[in-house]
Amino acid sequence: MSRLNFGLIGAGRIGRIHAENLVRHVPKANLETVVDLSLEAAERCAADFQIPSFSCDFEKILNNKLIDAVVICSGTPTHTDLIIGAASAGKHIFCEKPIALDLQQIDKAIQAVSDKQVKLQVGFNRRFDPSFRQVRDLVAAGKIGEPHIVRLTSRDPKPPSAEYVKASGGIFLDMTIHDFDMCRFLVADEVEELYATGTTLIDQAIGEAGDLDTALVTLRYGSGTLGTIDNSRRAVYGYDQRVEVFGSEGQVVVGNNTAHQAVYSNAQGVHGPLPLYFFLERYQESYIAEMNSFIEAVVNDSSTPVDGTDGRKAVVMGLAAWKSHSVNQPVIIDYDQ
Repeated sequence: MSRLNFGLIGAGRIGRIHAENLVRHVPKANLETVVDLSLEAAERCAADFQIPSFSCDFEKILNNKLIDAVVICSGTPTHTDLIIGAASAGKHIFCEKPIALDLQQIDKAIQAVSDKQVKLQVGFNRRFDPSFRQVRDLVAAGKIGEPHIVRLTSRDPKPPSAEYVKASGGIFLDMTIHDFDMCRFLVADEVEELYATGTTLIDQAIGEAGDLDTALVTLRYGSGTLGTIDNSRRAVYGYDQRVEVFGSEGQVVVGNNTAHQAVYSNAQGVHGPLPLYFFLERYQESYIAEMNSFIEAVVNDSSTPVDGTDGRKAVVMGLAAWKSHSVNQPVIIDYDQ
């Protein structure tokens, strides 16, 4: 199999990112068709990226024997049924996070993938960022000794609409879920306990929709390592993404990516560029890398680097965070629930 034939489900913002990458930046991929409930969106995506066909019918992908794998970028409530349908049709699956907001639905999807012996990779792209991966490699190699403190900062440049948050699962399952995956990725240990608190300081419409826009989570790993995650839906200076792991023999830190590294100093101060503005710019390289890794897993019949179990554990942590926030106390995480 020299190239993998793909079908794309969902022609929204993240779907268009994957469409462009599959067509222009992933040499071992061939994007055959794009499907979206909006035929207009599917047609526009196909035209923009020279995709041979488009449709509003998912069955067109399932019944196409030329298609080896699907990329699921539709709304979260559709993920489980699409995964089960694709697995039943013998298609390998790349699915954006989260698999679902309900653990029973996630288990059904994972079981379907296992039964049909197809691959499933969940779209936690930050694992494929070169800087964050270097942190993981240095920690794994013992370069900082025994990890003591893990710190993750994740702040968006502007908040989503209240309509979006109503269906998103809220900040812990939509935004912090990336950080929950990263805290497991950076340190080879499971988080056993967390305490989550949050408030609405940016947009009261988000609060009225039942969500938060500012949050802090403290973590306790099984080894005793401590961690913190801080989230905000609005950082006026850009997309704020930082990581630090501090240990007995040193620390490793990743700062923000900027458009350039030039720093200008004068009598008024020291001036540098702002962080890149949004995730499309900050993680462009990681989106390509994760898709290349998925293809390699399919072609070589090896495990995907972010499988269904990884996807499930991040949701377990998100649900635990909401529980902790509601009862205002630490919560022991039960990954087997």
